[in-house]
Amino acid sequence: MGKTKFGPQTLLFPMPAVLVGARVNETANFMTAASAPPAVTVALRPPRFTLSGIRATGTFSINVPSADMAKVVDYCGIYSGHKHDKSGLFHVDYGVLQTAPLVRECPVNLECKVLHVLDLKSHQLIVGEIVESYVRSDCITDGQPDAAKINPLVYITGSQQYCRLGEIVGRAFSIGKKD
Repeated sequence: MGKTKFGPQTLLFPMPAVLVGARVNETANFMTAASAPPAVTVALRPPRFTLSGIRATGTFSINVPSADMAKVVDYCGIYSGHKHDKSGLFHVDYGVLQTAPLVRECPVNLECKVLHVLDLKSHQLIVGEIVESYVRSDCITDGQPDAAKINPLVYITGSQQYCRLGEIVGRAFSIGKKD
């Protein structure tokens, strides 16, 4: 496969950094949340072809495409597997679970086992435990996944556009320290 195993990690790029706010003891408090347990969620509409496979096997994969893959990624979103066989679009590998197809062309793959399915009426929210993560060898710097080399495809909801990651603005757990 030409990829390095990293164990169960949430290697999604970008990982949003958000401020979670709550009223605690009659005062506002905020914390930064930018990491996650080794789990992911995906919300799929019930008629989706992929959802039937997830239900049948109890496994799925999250494959992080590079920005160079925008055209084929968009194709996969436009055409349903009910009418179009997409199995020949990529080279497929299988990891430790043996039932979740991993896209070899994607620089990062997360192999997942279904933990929970939550019915949201219009969608099914699938919570998956990441059992293994894989990163292409040329996307690793100093033993860690390198987001710049991964060059992940980023989707902007409002404008419905695909983008690349931008510039680095600072080192986490460092730039916020008081002098």
